[in-house]
Amino acid sequence: MSREAINDPLATPGERLDALKGYLEGTPAFPEFVTESNNHVHTIYSFSPYAPAMAALRAREAGLQVVGSVDHDSAGAAAEMAEAAGLLGMGAVTGFECRVYMYSEEEVAAGRAPLHDRKLNNPDTAGIAYMTVQGIPARSRDAVAEYLVPVREARLRRTGAMVERANEILGRLGAPLIDLEEDIVERSQFLRGGTVTERHLLAAMASKLIERFGVGQSLVDGLAELGLSLGGKVRDQLADPDNPHLVFDLLGVMKAEFLGQIYIVPDRTECPTMAEVAAFATSVDAIPAYAYLGDVTASPTGDKKAEKFEDDFLDLLVEELRRIGIPAITYMPPRNTPEQMARVAALAAEHGLLEVSGVDINTPRQVFNCPELQRPELAHLNDATWAMVAHERLAEVDGGLGLFSDDSPLASLPLAERVARYAGLGRRLVQGGLTVAAAADDLRTVTA
Repeated sequence: MSREAINDPLATPGERLDALKGYLEGTPAFPEFVTESNNHVHTIYSFSPYAPAMAALRAREAGLQVVGSVDHDSAGAAAEMAEAAGLLGMGAVTGFECRVYMYSEEEVAAGRAPLHDRKLNNPDTAGIAYMTVQGIPARSRDAVAEYLVPVREARLRRTGAMVERANEILGRLGAPLIDLEEDIVERSQFLRGGTVTERHLLAAMASKLIERFGVGQSLVDGLAELGLSLGGKVRDQLADPDNPHLVFDLLGVMKAEFLGQIYIVPDRTECPTMAEVAAFATSVDAIPAYAYLGDVTASPTGDKKAEKFEDDFLDLLVEELRRIGIPAITYMPPRNTPEQMARVAALAAEHGLLEVSGVDINTPRQVFNCPELQRPELAHLNDATWAMVAHERLAEVDGGLGLFSDDSPLASLPLAERVARYAGLGRRLVQGGLTVAAAADDLRTVTA
């Protein structure tokens, strides 16, 4: 069975999984597992070159033990990702990523919103933050999909308005114009439960510029008409007429340089409050997490400039997260310095936050590995991943067995002890042949 079939965006999840099974019958050679995992992989259900089955395969080829999907405003990848990971002998953590307003309008008006005018982890709008909801039990997937319908629809409407702005730029260059349905919706998974993102729009814009200017040096020369003075690696990539990742590479340039010209701030239908999403996540026995970015000097995907984010007010932010009801904080070790990670770890320990790690995968040039997770001081991040694996599987049987459930047999234990206990069960569930029923019994017979 061909690898292409595993990654076919027009196939059904079942067809892609069948293709993966066929591929595995050929007994491909995989590397030994490493200690690393990745909980922040995007798929075609938001914007990525990878279908869930292919994302899981690429993760296994990187030696990862656990792979996690967090598509924007969609958990459409969850079932396929979980089954593919199982076929590959890996654990899975499934969820979604979304943007939220830190506070409600009433809190802002009442003066109870100390960070509403601060740039958090979102470079586009003050007061709006990225967060994830992870460890979604399989029985909750339908509820998650229903909850996200108005968010997805609002995002599509806003994308349509941004298309008009993008077309003004393209029209001035004599480039073909973007058709929302043909160039964006039909090339996304929106009609299959996925979402349309700014990256879809920028990819469409990049494709139109390639149509207008061609490839190779003519494209670089044409981009100069947009005021872009490219240099170094990016220029070489865009000047290569045989570049297989040309649209993705050009998309990164467009995002860094021109998103601000077409961006429209999302409304509160598209972006609920953080408290609302946290409450919903808790109601379906999932784990809500704030996505710490921190002041950055570089981006793994090449689409973020050096910029300041939360570090100047991180202590207050963590206090607000706990007040709002966020039990976890997720971050990306390749993006942060050891000093930043040590500070997050100290604050997480002080406030009882679960630390979640991952590498934001959404372009074909990125690697799935996160070698930082092999450093001894970050071993607790691998334990946290395995704890979420156990949480997702156990909460499917009984929400009271979730990692943060008040009804958990381990609820009275400190978080670090709970994580260690759940992590052991997660490893045994995936690598040791432990059944979910046996793992549930193991927890229920504990005397805390």
